Amino acid sequence: MNLFLTLAFLFFIGSVTGWVIELLFRRFFSSSNPERRWINPGFCTGPYLPLYGCGLCLLYLIARLEEFSLIRDPVWNRIALFAVMALCMTVIEYIAGIASLKIAKVRLWDYTKEWGNIQGIICPKFSLVWAGLGALYYFFVHPHILDALDWLSQNLAFSFVVGLFFGFFIVDVVHSSQIVVKLKRYAEENRVVVRYEAVKADIRRRYDKTKARYPFFRPFRSDKPLAEHLKDRKSVAEEIKKENTEVKVSTGLDKGEGRMIK
Repeated sequence: MNLFLTLAFLFFIGSVTGWVIELLFRRFFSSSNPERRWINPGFCTGPYLPLYGCGLCLLYLIARLEEFSLIRDPVWNRIALFAVMALCMTVIEYIAGIASLKIAKVRLWDYTKEWGNIQGIICPKFSLVWAGLGALYYFFVHPHILDALDWLSQNLAFSFVVGLFFGFFIVDVVHSSQIVVKLKRYAEENRVVVRYEAVKADIRRRYDKTKARYPFFRPFRSDKPLAEHLKDRKSVAEEIKKENTEVKVSTGLDKGEGRMIK
């Protein structure tokens, strides 16, 4: 099986597995979800997170470099390998996060309360998490990759499932991009950055208050247009002034409600 099909298979597995991990983390462990609600995580509305899919592909490529290692001691060689995995995953996370902030004016995740964070996008805590996930991948997943790919080549029906996944994924990305365009328009008009997950959580609370059935896979569906919802619920945005030494982060859109962070 050529490298393209291998990476396509890994992207599928990583995206779906990552979605499950994030879903459980946000439900049971995340401090940003004190009500412990089930909230659909990520940029897309379907059960997949492309960041994890890209990450699994990257881990696979890095693990293949072990045979070209320059460190003779196998223990230190593996430690260096896990460090490289954590660094590369952190870089991917930063690129995705900074792109969403600068281009779409949307904060997809928020690490501002974590120690040592950089722009609320990356932090040492989650870099260590990436290192741990890299170690788990190396010991428990990578040794079985070739067997899984061999099974895939002999089961063309599952190859159809992978192809179907990419079909749904592309449609989902287009749909989610339209939502982001609306959020970006609102953000630029009001000079704010929209907190993506906060919008979804706030809509979920409105459904819970009215005891209406929450559309889990349509987390932005509301009883009013999205722009009106954002104006009514100002806590889902950050007001940011571009200055050299300080950034004003506000839980609302009105001046004077924020606090200064250096």
